[in-house]
Amino acid sequence: MSTSVQNLPRVRASELVGRGWLNTGGRTVTLSELRGKVVVLDFWTFCCINCLHVLDELREVEEQHRDELVIIGVHSPKFEHEADPDALAAAVERYEVRHPVLDDPELVTWGAYTARAWPTLVVIDPEGYIVAQMAGEGHGTAIAALVSDLIAEHARKGTLHRGSGPYVPPAPASGTLRFPAKALALPNGNLLVADAGHHSLAELGPDGETLVRRIGSGERGLVDGVPGEARFSEPNGLALVPEDLRASLGYDVVVADTVNHALRGVRLSDGVVFTVAGTGEQFMVGGQENVTGTVGAFEAGESYDSLSVRLSSPWDVEWSGELGAFVVAMAGNHTLWDFHPGPHLPVVSLLAGTMNEGLEDGPGEGAWFAQPSGLATAADGALWLADAETSALRRLVPVDETDVTVETAVGQGLFDFGHRDGAADQALLQHPLGVAVLPDGSVVVADTYNGALRRYDPASGEVTTLAKDLAEPSDVLVEVADDAVHLLVVESAAHRLTRVALPATLAGEVLDGGAHKVARPATDVGSGALRLDVPFAPAPGQKLDDRWGPSTSLQVSATPPELLLSGAGSGTDLFRELVINPEVAEGVLHVTAKAASCDEVPLLPNGEPDPDVFPACHLAQQDWGVPVRVVPDGDAGLTLPLRG
Repeated sequence: MSTSVQNLPRVRASELVGRGWLNTGGRTVTLSELRGKVVVLDFWTFCCINCLHVLDELREVEEQHRDELVIIGVHSPKFEHEADPDALAAAVERYEVRHPVLDDPELVTWGAYTARAWPTLVVIDPEGYIVAQMAGEGHGTAIAALVSDLIAEHARKGTLHRGSGPYVPPAPASGTLRFPAKALALPNGNLLVADAGHHSLAELGPDGETLVRRIGSGERGLVDGVPGEARFSEPNGLALVPEDLRASLGYDVVVADTVNHALRGVRLSDGVVFTVAGTGEQFMVGGQENVTGTVGAFEAGESYDSLSVRLSSPWDVEWSGELGAFVVAMAGNHTLWDFHPGPHLPVVSLLAGTMNEGLEDGPGEGAWFAQPSGLATAADGALWLADAETSALRRLVPVDETDVTVETAVGQGLFDFGHRDGAADQALLQHPLGVAVLPDGSVVVADTYNGALRRYDPASGEVTTLAKDLAEPSDVLVEVADDAVHLLVVESAAHRLTRVALPATLAGEVLDGGAHKVARPATDVGSGALRLDVPFAPAPGQKLDDRWGPSTSLQVSATPPELLLSGAGSGTDLFRELVINPEVAEGVLHVTAKAASCDEVPLLPNGEPDPDVFPACHLAQQDWGVPVRVVPDGDAGLTLPLRG
């Protein structure tokens, strides 16, 4: 096993150029005025779950070093909706971003720093030089160590300036709901809403407006207990426990507590909250310690004590009678899990997905998903899934109590989106987050970034638009009364629930708002040999961790597959010799890299490691989709820094 480490030359950081700034009180921020501070640029886009993970990773170091460190979010949008300045402002508020954000819709600053992936982090020293670049998530400890070293170094040199930075907090907002995510009809006729922006659950009256009670203190955290003391962190999905299980389990509702990486149980009689799955720490793909007290033991298909396994941003949860379990849309690692809530030993297991991000159908164990975010059960026992990053509507068909097959009804993949109705194989969505089943068996999709409700009819294979001009609809409930059908829509960006009446025929409009592709400049490569390097350097005070096998891995594939004549597949070296097919003009290289490192253990006077010190281990990981164009004078090398 070997790695390729990039030694960055001493290069001045490029100026920050974009459309405008948020969280600065309207001021423009320049790098020259930040001289004397350690600066971290966080290239992100608000649809990206990995970017949201990085926001959480950076919170602690940001608070610890506010006098010496300035984090700048550079928002470089993937979807068309994300380029809307109002949508960005809402996202900055929704995710409690507490640093300046540069709006970079034309990817000017993205290009100046040669970013190729969301998220990408760039560290700039107090003299204005780039000292590190890293892609993906899992770099929180590395950033903390590097920032501490830079602060100490430049304090000695006299080039560190302490004091407040350019961040100006926004005015506090008020209202019953703040960025509500999902809603659930309760047996008593009330509505339970996952009030993500308030880190709590709001029980509303049948009118969808009157607050009956709040479950959760409103403070971000992972705390069980009575309603006023319990804490959530951006809860999303909600599911009723089947009536015959409620008494034995002791709770009535399961909550996907997304940023806590946990499932919570809520007893409706008194509002008491329990943690029923997850440890509160994030599952890292390829990690050695995803099962508490066990190293390297997690295997797909195996069942584990639900409170011993790390989860990763569960976004929705739905009971499946066919599987006899709750199905969990695990957005953070692009999988579906099941949760069997038995009263004595509740267990979780991986139901479907390889943890690779993409759109691949077939048996669950080989299927690819991309931020699965919404679930609904059909009358025949199948489950409908809103697969957000592929802008897809997908169907899960249980084969038995442990397996499903996966089919795509609408969606083209990671790079194609839009608002187009008509035949399902040509229809397009844009980052849908919710789904529900109508009385006739057709499916309504909360097409979030299109601000629309869309209907897919399996009988005709057609997609239509039921409603539009909504504010980021993230969930939808179907209400039937007196033969009339209403949809209760969670308008997340409008902080409200809205009822939409449907005609008796359930028909909708046929619209064509156009098709779009993710706009990123292609990299020109030559045909024939192409050297791929993924530099990785452990953080200060860490070393590569190979105690339980290779500490690094690299997986390469292409779309179309014919783009690569050789070099596809998996290996442990962070470099690969590829051969590009001269007969293929363009395509996408898919690269997944992981590297595990551990804190170094101090030595005793006798030179032996201190047996009382247990090193923490850290996993860095990233998936790249690199558009390439094959040209005669193209590059013969491609460098994708994981951490350089």
